[in-house]
Amino acid sequence: MEPKVQEVANRIRSLREDLGLTQQDMAEVTGRSVEEYAAQEGGEQDLSFTFLLKTANRLGVDVIELLTGEPPHLTGYEIVRSGEGLSIKRRAGFEYLHQAPFFKHKLSEPFIVTAPYLEEEQDKPIHLSTHAGQELDYIISGRLRFAYEEHIEELGAGDTLYYDSGRGHGMIAVGGEPCVFLAVVFKPSRDAATGEPINIR
Repeated sequence: MEPKVQEVANRIRSLREDLGLTQQDMAEVTGRSVEEYAAQEGGEQDLSFTFLLKTANRLGVDVIELLTGEPPHLTGYEIVRSGEGLSIKRRAGFEYLHQAPFFKHKLSEPFIVTAPYLEEEQDKPIHLSTHAGQELDYIISGRLRFAYEEHIEELGAGDTLYYDSGRGHGMIAVGGEPCVFLAVVFKPSRDAATGEPINIR
């Protein structure tokens, strides 16, 4: 299943308006200019996972509810079969397959990620992003170049990476083929600004 960008954007706009938030409020939360935020809320641009996660947190919903219009409802366990999952496509052909979309009260967001090999990215600086929490990445196949602030590392199949995702990080596939990896994004348990506990949705 792959959510339609315009439908997701419409949900974001409706929830924002219901809460009485302005586009300026949401631009600040997501780290964008008002114009950039407006383009994403208008469905004119792809919605990155980082953008969706920050937006969902501010709007008080699970990111899956933004994507599907349906809140997670499963308890106990959830099975996602090989090659399946809730698809989130983002920049430059990256694809995220969510591996537990309908499990309630998740402590993490697990994905199978496919990073495409793009020749034009190989000699450019890697785009860095941030999102609150921590992340674990386990390389399944291919090779990954990982940038963490000023550090650069290369990883191959079987390598594991764990990091503070609140600091600038980014990645590209190298070696002439796509890189497939398991990414588990751990949500923060406390608000970084206030120290108050955060309710897991």
